[in-house]
Amino acid sequence: MKRIFIAATKQNDGKTTVALGLISNFKKVFKRIGFIKPVGQRYLEEDGFKVDEDSVLIEDSLKICGIKYKLKDMSPVAVEKGFTENYIAQPSGRTITQQIKESFKRISRKQNLVIVEGTGHAGVGSVFDHSNAVVAKLLGLKVIMISSGGIGRPIDEIVLNKALFEKEGVKLLGVIINKVMPEKFNKINDLVRKGLRRKGIEVLGVIPYKPMLSYPTIRQILEETDYKTLFSCSDVSLDNHVAKIVIGAMQPKEAVKYIVDHSLVITPGDREDIIRLTLDLHGQGCKIAGIILTGDLLPSQDFINQTKDASIPVLLAKSDTYTAASVVHDLNVKIRPTDKEKIETVKNLIHDYVNLDMIMKRM
Repeated sequence: MKRIFIAATKQNDGKTTVALGLISNFKKVFKRIGFIKPVGQRYLEEDGFKVDEDSVLIEDSLKICGIKYKLKDMSPVAVEKGFTENYIAQPSGRTITQQIKESFKRISRKQNLVIVEGTGHAGVGSVFDHSNAVVAKLLGLKVIMISSGGIGRPIDEIVLNKALFEKEGVKLLGVIINKVMPEKFNKINDLVRKGLRRKGIEVLGVIPYKPMLSYPTIRQILEETDYKTLFSCSDVSLDNHVAKIVIGAMQPKEAVKYIVDHSLVITPGDREDIIRLTLDLHGQGCKIAGIILTGDLLPSQDFINQTKDASIPVLLAKSDTYTAASVVHDLNVKIRPTDKEKIETVKNLIHDYVNLDMIMKRM
């Protein structure tokens, strides 16, 4: 059985993206693929268990391949609120070790390949004696490390994280540089390979940044805020993605310059001039992702009916416009099982920009 550990130099570098892309591409080679995220920091309630949200995404992908696992085995340790404080007060390292090892054993049974995803950088989890480096050692894994963008910073962070893994006797299989701006791709691709080669580190891939992977959907905004939807979910598409946020606090003649396809218009509920403009643009073929009405205010019933007829999702926020825009802007966007276009994009990125043959050889 082949096995690899996906680590990163920090959170949100793209571990789950790489794991998903590897599974999608390697399923052509390996009949049975297992996945486990031993320690999860962002969790959901599924089947009565707290499980990491990334495991839910991967589970859905594996189902498509005809492979089913218990979600709790895919995410054995969920770092819920109070977890760290409780551990410091009453350390229970053996219990955590046992949970991880037993789940890994069940996930690994009869598999050709098992992909293990870490959480954050190499040292994350040290506070409860189960850093990524320790977990990789515990399961006998080689590491693929993910970093994002740039030249100097990624190399510095990779070398630092490599040292933490090596301290535990864990070998680095190679690194993937993710989210490289397209206009700088050729320069970074060349220099980062040269820079890491000097450190004896193999670059397995350099992946360009795709903005659409960071676009939230109306559904995610609804799920991660206290906003309410004005219409039934069956009447509008909550899976519209948001490519641009437009704050409707200006005059319509100025606002029209900024509203483009896939815009989310955020405006006070009594700004019927901005709502009318949005409806007009939508009727002219501009694909409006949605509207957020702020200040706990509503337009007239006539505008509400027109918006519903146009099938534009409308969310209601009690906060002011600036606060609502800030909340949406700061959302940590994760790929969801329903994001079929994003999942296909990830599959193609890994296929086109990552040396899969080298990973196979080094595993």
